Amino acid sequence: MLPRRHHELPPTAGLPLRFADLRPDAATLADDIARQLGTPPLQLECSGTASLLVTLTALRELQPRRRRVVVPAYTCPLVAIAVQQAGLELQLCDLRAGHYDMDPAALRAACDERTLAIIPTHLAGRVADVDDALAVANNVGAYVIEDAAQALGARRDGSSVGLAGDVGFFSMAAGKGLSIYEGGLLLARDPELRERLARTSARIVPRSFGWEAKRSIQLLGYAALYQPRGLRLAYGNPLRHALRRGDPVAAVGDDFPLTIPLHRVGHWRQAVGAHAASRLPAFLDRLSAQAQQHLPRLRRIEGITVLDDPIGAHGTWPFLLLLLPDQARRDAALAQLWQAGLGVSRLFIHALPDYAYLADVVPAQDVPNARDFAARSFSIGNSPWMTDVDIESICGVLEAVLR
Repeated sequence: MLPRRHHELPPTAGLPLRFADLRPDAATLADDIARQLGTPPLQLECSGTASLLVTLTALRELQPRRRRVVVPAYTCPLVAIAVQQAGLELQLCDLRAGHYDMDPAALRAACDERTLAIIPTHLAGRVADVDDALAVANNVGAYVIEDAAQALGARRDGSSVGLAGDVGFFSMAAGKGLSIYEGGLLLARDPELRERLARTSARIVPRSFGWEAKRSIQLLGYAALYQPRGLRLAYGNPLRHALRRGDPVAAVGDDFPLTIPLHRVGHWRQAVGAHAASRLPAFLDRLSAQAQQHLPRLRRIEGITVLDDPIGAHGTWPFLLLLLPDQARRDAALAQLWQAGLGVSRLFIHALPDYAYLADVVPAQDVPNARDFAARSFSIGNSPWMTDVDIESICGVLEAVLR
């Protein structure tokens, strides 16, 4: 194992906050981001998952006889929890072999007249194949919801992701680029659907002083500790504690409650986000340039697949997502790197059917490609503090493991 350091790199690149961001001001966050992205008005929610829950609730009311929601079998467990909380049925779709997109044949087999929505996922900031989901949805009369939780700022053919489908949503959780600790932005092209989403949110999302106070305190903690020395305390030490007790699900934060909190985002957190948002385009450009600098070095290592965007797409780069040839060598690399403070981690620990705590939420299903993706995937944080020396240390371990 590499020697531990006195500082910790994060597994994903969040935009660091400044003291000046914390001043109260006008709550213009959603409008500011919509102007940056060139989208219709955005709807602010308390999390990306809350955005999905509001969407599913609204669509269920539009199509009450349709109950099934088709999702990739390798995605965030919160997606499955949102489907259940909306009173709908989860339908898993296996992935393409060695890829984050849903398999076209599996997607067609999963969809029929009972399908309410298909959720393609822009995983790790990479741009998903939404066109195939649209083709299938159009054939069966379903909606397409773009899960862009990890892809705020990503573009497809010059336009923001989230605009190709019927609805899209972004996350502003800790470490997800722009952050107000927890927040979500909801996007819909059609004005009538946009109005329905707003009405649904007004009906089901309450105000909660307790939740907003908690998130405000957490945001202050994020502002103070989201830097290499603070992350040792806030992220690195809990990570190592979870791994010592043999709990990788807790180590990456995949252990979510089975109820999604809903509450209104307060004016102060919106103001913090609006101040920081002025730096977001330059920050995303910096991350993209840094990724393009490091990717050729990783690609020179025989046996590694580095996931990238399709032609015409420009994703964001919160981290680099790799596939190693097999689980044994992935695990050998992690044994040396996961606790070394270099921002190396895993994205989601399991395919959705393999989380024990989701046994009553996710149907048992054979999804071999999703399980293979979970077994071989490996992430490297692309934060502003990542250096060429750090990347070289990681590459040295990977080269030794893959000899």
